[in-house]
Amino acid sequence: MADVVFMTEESNSTIIDRTFQMVESVIHQPHGSVALVFLIGVIFGGIIQYTRVDKFEKIAGFSMLKDTIIPKMLFLTVGITSIGLYFMIDAGQAHYHVKPIILQGLIIGGILFGSAMAILGKCPGTGPVSIAEGRIDVLVGAIGGLFGGLVFTLYYDDIFKPLMGESLGKTILPDFFKGNEDITALIFGVVVIIIAIAIPKRELFDEADLSQLPDDQRPD
Repeated sequence: MADVVFMTEESNSTIIDRTFQMVESVIHQPHGSVALVFLIGVIFGGIIQYTRVDKFEKIAGFSMLKDTIIPKMLFLTVGITSIGLYFMIDAGQAHYHVKPIILQGLIIGGILFGSAMAILGKCPGTGPVSIAEGRIDVLVGAIGGLFGGLVFTLYYDDIFKPLMGESLGKTILPDFFKGNEDITALIFGVVVIIIAIAIPKRELFDEADLSQLPDDQRPD
């Protein structure tokens, strides 16, 4: 019995130590303090709550082309962020962390990721918000995701790395337009924002949402 208690205390101590190490790694990063990162997380969670994109109907509806709130929000976010982030980097206020293009891995990963989003009705950003709301189904999905990450880590060299294919190097869109990087980033961001505005608004409501809508706004 004493051994079990000792192992439990040691395990808890390890978890606490790793948590402090994670916080310290954030503190020593050049992107800001823990308080700033926490504030950004709170704002992000608030936006998700306000737009209700953490609901199953939103992401599943997007997969069935019956709800366009997700793509409208994504395109608008990408457009605004692309412009803001590029010029912040240009001013030395941020920095890139570009991932290599591994085409085969992107295709396989995209299929798996998209299928999982359609089935679970969540993504890595909206999932934690739903768990905080008490959604047990999303908690089960998150546990499955952690297990999948463990399998990927354990068998990366033997199975997954050969499946991913060769790296095509790291590149960004402005690299293709040397001398016109600023205008390229600006045009790309504006075009994506226009696409977000142009996408027709369609929403798939659940019963709880419908009960809060006025009678004249409820779909037939």
